Amino acid sequence: MKIWLIMIALGVGTFLIRISFIALFGSREIPPLLQRALRFVPASVLSALVVPQILTRNNALDFSLSNPQLVAGIVAGLVAWRTKNVLYTILSGMIILWLLQALFNR
Repeated sequence: MKIWLIMIALGVGTFLIRISFIALFGSREIPPLLQRALRFVPASVLSALVVPQILTRNNALDFSLSNPQLVAGIVAGLVAWRTKNVLYTILSGMIILWLLQALFNR
């Protein structure tokens, strides 16, 4: 029962956060400064989720090339930069990560 209350509270909280922008700016034009700032939100949220996973290994920062997540992230970044294709980026990062883990985590 407690888990359902938590899930409902989180759902209501998420709804209120999202509806607040609609209520505040639904009938008005968003100021240009805020529009420019909001353009960077998806990239910054994605970076905040991905970068800690890439740079940590065994609960410590690992900037070395022996870190398979870092190497796969670099390869995926290069593929994204060259191809501008999300599918190729994800596949290349996953394949490199799996290969490195299979080769060096024996």
